[in-house]
Amino acid sequence: MTSTTAPTRQARLALTPNTSMAGLLDGAWWPYSRDLATELPPLVDALRDRFGRVTRITANPVPWPVAPYQVPVGGYAVHVGWFTDQAPDTMILLSYNLGRCDLLVIPPETEPAAAARLMAVASAPGNLHTTDTLMSDEDATVRRLREALAGEDAWETEGGASPPPPSHPRPVVGARMIPLPRSMWR
Repeated sequence: MTSTTAPTRQARLALTPNTSMAGLLDGAWWPYSRDLATELPPLVDALRDRFGRVTRITANPVPWPVAPYQVPVGGYAVHVGWFTDQAPDTMILLSYNLGRCDLLVIPPETEPAAAARLMAVASAPGNLHTTDTLMSDEDATVRRLREALAGEDAWETEGGASPPPPSHPRPVVGARMIPLPRSMWR
């Protein structure tokens, strides 16, 4: 007998190590799509060992085109509460056992390098940045990188880099690299 369901992918998740340095976030999650019914089961499974059985989540409905109130996960339903006043890039997962897990939700269309930076910062012990701050800082970083690359492209089209250094560099002496006058060159 063959199954018609697609195999689930492993959740792209970075969690803060168990330390005494509490932060605002417990980590970051980078879903593959904006389909919560498909993306939530692997996330809940990945969190089970650390946070127990997740029974409820809260999220902002803006990033999710379909907003279900329940998502089936391994024989039970996870209840979803939608709150427009919650940050769009935040998801709070609640469990019976260990309380809550606050995650930065990285948009699925994010470039891998940017997602890696966000996951590293969000899962750092003692992180005191909110999800809004992390996302706006990353947007600024991406903008600066694009501007720098655009500047390099313009530089190359204007004649390229500066000429190579002279083949006979000026001799220097001493710990501070003081240039010798020409009359002392050999």
